Amino acid sequence: MLKVDNLHTFYGQIEALKGISIEVHEGEIVTLIGANGAGKSTTLKTISGQLSPQEGTVEFQGDDVSGLAPHVVTGLGVIQVPEGRHIFPRMTVEENLEMGAFLRNDTAEIKADMEMVYDLFPRLRERRSQKGGTLSGGEQQMLAMGRGLMARPKLLMLDEPSMGLAPVIVDIIFETIERVNKEGMTILLVEQNAAMALQVADRGYVLETGTIALEGGGAELLTNEQVRKAYLGEA
Repeated sequence: MLKVDNLHTFYGQIEALKGISIEVHEGEIVTLIGANGAGKSTTLKTISGQLSPQEGTVEFQGDDVSGLAPHVVTGLGVIQVPEGRHIFPRMTVEENLEMGAFLRNDTAEIKADMEMVYDLFPRLRERRSQKGGTLSGGEQQMLAMGRGLMARPKLLMLDEPSMGLAPVIVDIIFETIERVNKEGMTILLVEQNAAMALQVADRGYVLETGTIALEGGGAELLTNEQVRKAYLGEA
């Protein structure tokens, strides 16, 4: 579904991605793990069109989407749920979800998808008339994910969905990731909680300073000695 080949992306004179190549197949959960500054979010932003690569290509379903504008990439079905949530604070929960369906005009199916989101996140149903900015951090993360799902993505990219959340909310977020994946959603997951990410992922890539240091199956990387020492806090 997604093929990133030899991607070089810069911030000014600073080379953030130094030839990254990754693949995501339909129906998979693929995770990118690594320390702060490794290039994880930059990879997602380059795929979604927020940043343009200086070299290399991004292919989505066989088409070259390198450097296309974000709204064009979104229209093709690549939806990014950004780090830090970025919900619309003055809009209600329901209005935020409606914004996720902005490019759609299938009214009946939009309503059905909204019910699906409320089933995934019952707290959002309880707060459907509440302003987004008054929600807790965990509820805002649920809302950001729900808004992404309302776009009916072919590829859902999640950037640090567990950041700053209580463990009980992290569990809900990851259970939801697994649930929507089992229903057919393809997911590219950037996550600092390496243990949780690798437990749910089919495959993973370890990024270090803009390069791929390791790649393999989720279970394989979870037992890799280098990964366990560097990212799972084991001596």
